Parts: sequence; C-alpha cells; structure tokens
Amino acid sequence: MAGERNTLVLEILKQGQQLAMGIFERKEISPAVKHYSCSTASLGEIKSLCEEGAALLNRNLKNPELEPQAMKSLSKIGQLLWDHLLTVPVKDRLKSTIIKDLVLSLDEELMDIPWELLYDGREFLCLKFNIGRLIRTAHELRPVQYRSPAGPLKMLILADPTGDLKSAYTEGRAIKNQFERCHSEIRIDFKSTNIDTLYVKKNLRDYDIVHFAGHCEYDALVPENSGWVLENTRFTANDIMALAESSSFPALVFSNACYSAKAAPQDLATDYQQRTYGMAAAFLFSGTMHYIGAVRRIEDDSSRFFAREFYSRLIKGEAVGECMRLARLKLIKEQGINAIGWLSYILYGDPNFVLFKPKPRPVKPMLKLKSRFYFYRRQIIRLLLAITVILAGLGVWFFAPSINPGTYFLFARAQKFYSRGDNETTVRISSDIIRKEPLFLGAYPLLADAYQRLGNNDEALRTYFDYAIYSQNKHDNRHLVSAYISIGWSYHLSGDYSKALDFYNRALTLSRDKRDKLNEAAALRKLAVWYIDKEDYGKALELLTKSSEINRQRQRILAYRYNLACDYFDIGLIFANKNDFNAAREFYRKSQELFEKMKLKNELSDCYFNLGEIYLFEKQYQKAREYYLKGLEIDELHQNKPALAGDYNMLGELYLETGDTREAEAFFHKAVLISREINARLELAGAYYNLGVLYKGKRDKDKSREFLRQSQEIYRLMDVPSYQKAKSELIELNNLP
Repeated sequence: MAGERNTLVLEILKQGQQLAMGIFERKEISPAVKHYSCSTASLGEIKSLCEEGAALLNRNLKNPELEPQAMKSLSKIGQLLWDHLLTVPVKDRLKSTIIKDLVLSLDEELMDIPWELLYDGREFLCLKFNIGRLIRTAHELRPVQYRSPAGPLKMLILADPTGDLKSAYTEGRAIKNQFERCHSEIRIDFKSTNIDTLYVKKNLRDYDIVHFAGHCEYDALVPENSGWVLENTRFTANDIMALAESSSFPALVFSNACYSAKAAPQDLATDYQQRTYGMAAAFLFSGTMHYIGAVRRIEDDSSRFFAREFYSRLIKGEAVGECMRLARLKLIKEQGINAIGWLSYILYGDPNFVLFKPKPRPVKPMLKLKSRFYFYRRQIIRLLLAITVILAGLGVWFFAPSINPGTYFLFARAQKFYSRGDNETTVRISSDIIRKEPLFLGAYPLLADAYQRLGNNDEALRTYFDYAIYSQNKHDNRHLVSAYISIGWSYHLSGDYSKALDFYNRALTLSRDKRDKLNEAAALRKLAVWYIDKEDYGKALELLTKSSEINRQRQRILAYRYNLACDYFDIGLIFANKNDFNAAREFYRKSQELFEKMKLKNELSDCYFNLGEIYLFEKQYQKAREYYLKGLEIDELHQNKPALAGDYNMLGELYLETGDTREAEAFFHKAVLISREINARLELAGAYYNLGVLYKGKRDKDKSREFLRQSQEIYRLMDVPSYQKAKSELIELNNLP
C-alpha cells in the first residue's frame, strides 16, 4: 500500500542528445500542462564520468574502505554529474524541498547512470532522499497481475544455494531469526540446500517477499541468460519472464548478490548499472512492484548489516524507500562513509510504499474511581499528581534530551550574544546546540538570523530548511510554519519572489489548517510585504488589516504584540508609498512605541529610518539625518550587514537630495561594496540605480549609463516594478543633449 506522504517525481526523458526533465509533487502530476527544461549535457562526458567512477570503485575491490582522497574524488564525480545532468529548475527544487520521497522516472536508456550518487555539494542524493526508480521502456509489455499483500505475509529466503558462501548463509539465518517474534505479521521459509531452477519456478509466486543471498552471473553475449546461480544451474531473466504469464509475483524482491560468482575477483564492469537492471527489469515487467539489487561486489559485514537494518524498519511499517535510506545512514554511522557498502544498492519501485501496516499504539483504559473512594478523593488526587510528576520527570530524563537545563543555559547565552551584536559567537554556540541536540528547534532561527546579519544568506537559508526538516520530524507544526515563513523571507530578501510566494502560501495554508493564529497573522503580514514590493497596495492593506485584527485581539500576549508592532510598521510603509505622510508617520509612531516598550532595539532601527524618510520627503533634512543616524548606530552595533547596505543607500539619497554629491557618492559606493560582499541583490541594484542618477546629474552619461544598466539587469531578473524606473532613467539619459 502506498504511504500518505507527498512524493517528488523527477521525470527525465532522452531526446536525441538532450535530456528533457521536469520535477513535480505527485499531487501536481494531474495537470495537462507540465513544465520541462532541457539539459545540454554531453552524453559522452557523462559516460566518461560513469566509467571513472567504476574505475575508482575497482581500486577498492579488496579493501572495502576508500582512502579519504578517493572518497573526495567520488564526491567530485557525483558533483559533476549533478552539475551536468540536471537543469537549474530541477536543482533548485531538489535543494529547497523538504519532501523526502523522490521517484526517478527514467527512460530505459538512462539506467546506466548512477543517479543515486549525484552530489549537490553537501549530500549524495541517496542519503538526502528516499529514492526509487521507475522505468519507461519501448518494449511491448504484457498485462501482469500485481499481488495485493494481506497479512500475515509470506517470505522466502534463498541463502547460499551453491554452498560456497558462508556469509550468505549467515545473512539468511540472521534475517530469519530477526523475524522470529513476528509470527502474526510474517511467516518465513528458509531454504539453503537443494535449490535448483525447478524449485524456484514452482515456489517463487507463493511469496510476498523473496530474499536472495548468493552469486549472480552475467552473460555478456546473451544478457537474458544472466541470473541467480543455483545448484548447477541459473535462474535467469528469461525464466522470470516465462513465469509471469500465469500468476502474480512477489511484491518485494531483495537480490543481495553481485556479479561475482567466479573464484577470481572480477573488476566492476563499466556497465554495472545495466547488469543490475537486467534482473530488475525481468522482475518488474513480470509484476514485482519493488526490486532491490546490488550494483557492485558486496562486503560480507556490510551486506548482512544493511539487510538486517532494512528489514527491521520494514516490519515496523516504514516505507520501503525510507528503510533503504535509513539503512544506508546506519551503515555509515557504524562503519564510516568511506566504507562504501552503503552505495551498493538500488531500489526500483515507489519509495513511499508501505508493506507492513504500522502497529497501532495500545490505548490504555481510563482509570475509573468508584463511589466508595469518594471519601479518599483528596489523597487519591495527590497520589496521582505525584505519580504524574515522577513519570514526567522520568520522561524528560530518558526521552527528551532537548529538555536539558544545560542546553537552555547555552541557548540563553546565545540569545544574549545576539542581542549584543556578537553574531560570530551566536553562530558558534547555536551550532553546538544543534549538533548535540538537533531537535532543540529554537536554536535554528537564532542561528539563521545571526547568519543573515553576517550576510551569509546561503547558510541562513540552509539553516531554515534544516529547521523545517527537524520541525517536521518532531511533528511540530507551529515551528514548521515558522520555518516556512522564514524560508519565504530569505527568498524575498534575495529577490526570488516566486519562491517566496510559494512558501508564504504554504505557511498560511498550514497555519489555518492547524488553527495557529499567531503564525497565520505572520504569514499574512509577509504576503502583504510581498504585494507592497509589487506595488499592489490595495491587496497589501487588505492582508494587513486581517493580520492586525488577529494580533489586536490577543496583544496581551507578547508574541502577538510584537506581530502587531510589525503590522503597524508595514501599514505605515503603504501610506508612505501612497504619499500620505501624516498617516504613515502615525503608524510608524505606533510601531515605535510598541518596540520601545518591548525593548527591541534591532526593530527600532527600521522605525527610525522610515520616520527619517518621511522627514526627507517633507524636506526637513536635519530631522531626517538625525533619525537616519540613530538607526545606523543600532545596525552598526548589531553588525547587521544587510541592514547596513540599505542604510548607506538611504543616507546617500539624503545627501544627494541636499546637493552634497561627494557624500552621496561615498555612501552609494559603500552600499555597493557591502552588497557585493553579502550578495544582497536588491540593495546592490538600488545602489547602482542611485549612482546612475547621481552621474546623470553630473552629466557623466557614460558612467550613468553603466550603472543604470547594471541596476536594470538585476531588477529584470527579479521582476519588480523598479525595473521600469531604471528603464525610464536610461531612456531619459539617452535623450539628453
């Protein structure tokens, strides 16, 4: 049965010498129109990279552990495959998603590419996602019968049919023993002797799961004759296809074998992926829904450990793809990432498929107090309270390591350093907390905010995604919504408005579904700012009206009061953009008063700058300068680099307005330098635009044109109204005498 979680589907089609690909959530598959992008990767180069990877693994056939340099080389090969094979939209989606199940829907011609080993710069694909392959073939397929597993399931273990692989026999016995206590869910038949082709043909279709531990042989001249090595014969792909015509096949086949039946060690052939696919295809085309196969020589300990870990999770009701990924991770934890047994396996089929029903938690009957105990009710209540406290304490001690006084102490220290503007120390302490206790969710936004102040937007975004993943793992929807809002805001600040809108809408939908009013108001406010940037002030005001209503009703609670202060600030921004300066000043003042009462200096900086801008519009330049400098002092104290980039632009605009072009030029160049340093595109575009206007006033048409074009190009990529403003300045510049 398929699991309930959502799944990403990456479709890749070979069209001549190009690859066309699209990535969708499974629920998005139904629309008639899908977007595909094309990769111009050289298939010759891809083949060379695959061969280089095989050669690298060949050097370690006798030693199952790669040297650190060899592991680094494998990562580089994986990263080059990632770079060349996948298009930018696909890479962006894979990097930004928090969905864990990934289906690779591939043309049959693309089977020999090690997709699971693509490396995004941080992780191999098979360690980040629960991956399964689905195949599109040009061969005509006959109708097959799919088995509908019903408990108790039946499993056949075929272990060491040739009698010369002691490790395979040990593996089979270990799996059988593993299931001894699960008679109600599964019945095991173990077979190790007298296994010939006739036995397999007669019995294979009686089982829901088949595990094979033994040798495989590959026939290069007639690949259809490749197969499992039994007692003096082979069970081949042709045999499998012939059996498919009469009844259903096992739902899961785990072929824990490699093409290594001969006595002498064999090199890993460059077509090792294709060889594995030969047996997989035969089972899949015959009605097996899931096939796990080995692509290389398997070390005995790794093979046994991986299989045992896989089945231990499968029987608990976890999805087959997750069992694969977690078994890889457990093997890495046990043996280290350089021990390459974890990369030996491929799953064909839907990774979200659950074979065993998860066991329901037993419901404890409620304690009923009879009337004769009425006299002793106070003593009973006290006793129950004491027991509750003791059990809660034990639960905290044993099961909730994140509720640790020492961790809270460290977190409080990190917050203190953050409030002082010591962002590097905040990063160090918060990172230590997360490394030790990854489910301590409060540390993630603090760490990400410190990264943002330092201008390290990539690390901030990565941390917010980790925040979302661990919130989801902990089933903490409140933190998950907060993570979505923060991810959206990170994209917003970088000018990626489409992704920002996507995450804001996710946050709004989930917060409403869970009746989380605090985060609903926050999501509404961020959406309003999105519409402000698009100059749709009517829609923005509508959203802020809804948000402020939620927060006003609950402002006795600090978090809602903070949200309300932010609402007032953004409403002031709308009125300022509509040139209603009195109304803007009124809302900025309301926001300022609330922030001052809450002693939040960082937020006061924005109030001071926006109030200063009102005075600038009213040509009260001294007042404007006073407020700007008050805001600048706060941002310098907190080492808030993105804020400083905006501050320098606004100060430059003030001096340009007053005719002090030298000071204005100095501040605009400071804005350019810090914006480049932290890759703040919006602030950089604003600084270029301001320099273009400044040089236009100086009649330096060449410099003005250079900066205006740079500004226009950035704004064009971000699709904001400022693009037209820069374009108009360029047109006007070209018309100057």
